Amino acid sequence: MKIASFVVTIIIISITQSFAADGSPVENLPTLITQALDNNPELKSSQARWRMYAGRARQAGALEDPMVMFKLQNLLAREPFSLGGKDPTTAKVIGISQQLPFWGKRALKQDVARYEAESYQWSIEERKLELTRMVKETYYQLWAVDKGLEIVDKNLKILADFVTIAESKYSVGQGVQQDIYKAGLEKSKMLDMQISLRQQRQSLAANLNYLLYRPGTTPVGKVADFTLPQLSYSSEQLNQLAFEKRPQVKSLASLASKGEVSRRLAQKEFYPDFNLSFEYMFREPAMTDPGYNMYSVAVTFNLPFQQERRQAMVAESSAESSMATEELNGLKNSISYTINDVLAQLERRRNLVELYKGGIIPQAEQSLESAVISYRVNKVDFLTLLDGRMSLFTYERELYESQAEYMMKLAQLEAAVGTDLIAVPAQTLPVPVSGVTEHSHPK
Repeated sequence: MKIASFVVTIIIISITQSFAADGSPVENLPTLITQALDNNPELKSSQARWRMYAGRARQAGALEDPMVMFKLQNLLAREPFSLGGKDPTTAKVIGISQQLPFWGKRALKQDVARYEAESYQWSIEERKLELTRMVKETYYQLWAVDKGLEIVDKNLKILADFVTIAESKYSVGQGVQQDIYKAGLEKSKMLDMQISLRQQRQSLAANLNYLLYRPGTTPVGKVADFTLPQLSYSSEQLNQLAFEKRPQVKSLASLASKGEVSRRLAQKEFYPDFNLSFEYMFREPAMTDPGYNMYSVAVTFNLPFQQERRQAMVAESSAESSMATEELNGLKNSISYTINDVLAQLERRRNLVELYKGGIIPQAEQSLESAVISYRVNKVDFLTLLDGRMSLFTYERELYESQAEYMMKLAQLEAAVGTDLIAVPAQTLPVPVSGVTEHSHPK
């Protein structure tokens, strides 16, 4: 019994104390996010695409190159190499012409290309938000898995002590052999969970290395403990902030503006484009003609008779504008739903964390401690002792999972709103107003 009493004392101490850190390097979340944004090839590809469309925008408003003409005019067929002096209409001509679109078309074409480039620029910012969210989610999942491995290691040691107690009591005729088998079975289950958690950690580390575009074998250190931040935003404030900050909102607003400008450009197609030309003729004296030099000026323009084609262009651009506008309305509706849903889940997770920390886990620890003491004096059976330890283990895991889930939901909320909610003071947000919010465009 002395051995059993000593082991029980060790178990009680293990219940109330956590293990010391193993000295592993601690990952820094801001550094990981910076590396992902700097190195991710998909983001670099998107940036190159935006530069491509920005280059197109600079080209869109430019005039076509002028055309220069050289010609020999009215040469005699019977004397093809005679360049003058035989016929007064023979001349050497030099000319230049310039294509001029109808007034306003150039500016509209440039606006169309600019809005399209802006939409891609905002798409890059949206991709950055998504990448940041994925890094944060993987980071906090790693934390939850590491905490799970810690409590699994702790419980494996405690279960080993339980086996020692059961064997000690069985050896003196105070226990049954079934208790030894039951403790061994629970230990095997815990080892199975340990294997699964280690595999999860390897997968999460590989995913983090993928997001940071670094070798898949790069070791990933531990994640430091954290406290849950308190949000002081209302749903209305978050919606207002999302409509002002969310890059995808601005991207769709740019596409809607592009569609509207495209419609105005299509309407301009009902008007003709012009071509201005100037020609100067060098003439030689011939017969009684003194051979004075001459020049001509001309204006040519197309006749916009193909009305069906132009009407189809107007219909296409109008549909494009309507499509982007409705997508924008749908996105705003989705953002509102996401904000309300995530806020509810954040509140639930915070309440669970407070409940586990302030009520359930301390009570479970007291219950287990009481069960251990009662088991020493044969007032409870081994199954009660084992169930108490497993219940405490489950509550500890749920506590860590709730903490990690809170931070992951916060990352999803920041991605939905389009900004870091912890860094922006809530009192600086504008008061929500009814109506449509204007969206600025990058210059």
